Amino acid sequence: MNGLTIGKMAKMAGVTNDTVRFYERFGLIEPAGRSASNYRIYHEEDAARLRFIKRAKELGFSLNEIKNLLALSRNPNATKAEVKARTEKKAENIRQKINDLSKILTALEHLADLCDGHGSAKDCPILKSLNEDEEANHQHCEHGGAS
Repeated sequence: MNGLTIGKMAKMAGVTNDTVRFYERFGLIEPAGRSASNYRIYHEEDAARLRFIKRAKELGFSLNEIKNLLALSRNPNATKAEVKARTEKKAENIRQKINDLSKILTALEHLADLCDGHGSAKDCPILKSLNEDEEANHQHCEHGGAS
C-alpha cells in the first residue's frame, strides 16, 4: 500500500479521522483514492494541506477563507498582495472581536459587582438588570421608538 491511510494522515496533522472526512466533503482536501481493500489512501501533499488548514483555523480563518487561501496558493497568477490583504482583513476582524469581547467583559464585570452573592436568586440584581434591559428593549420596540 503506497500512501497514507486516513488514520495516519489525521495523526500526522493532529486532527481526527472525522475532521479529515469533513474537510474532504467541504472541498478543502481532494477526495482520496481507494486501495484494493477499499481504504482511503492519501498522499504526503494531502497531509501538508491538512496541516495548513489546521494552522489557518488556529489563526481564526473560517473554512471558506481557508478555501480561498488554498485557491490562491494553487493559482500561479495570485500575488502576495492578495494573500496579505486577506490576512490584514482577518486581523482587523479579530481586532473588532477583541473590542466587542472587551465591552462584553466590562458589562459582565459591572453586573457581577451589583450582586453580593447572598440570598435568594429572585432578589438577584444581575437577573433583575438582565430582565429590565429585556423589558426596556421590548417596550421600546412596541412603542415604535428609534435607537
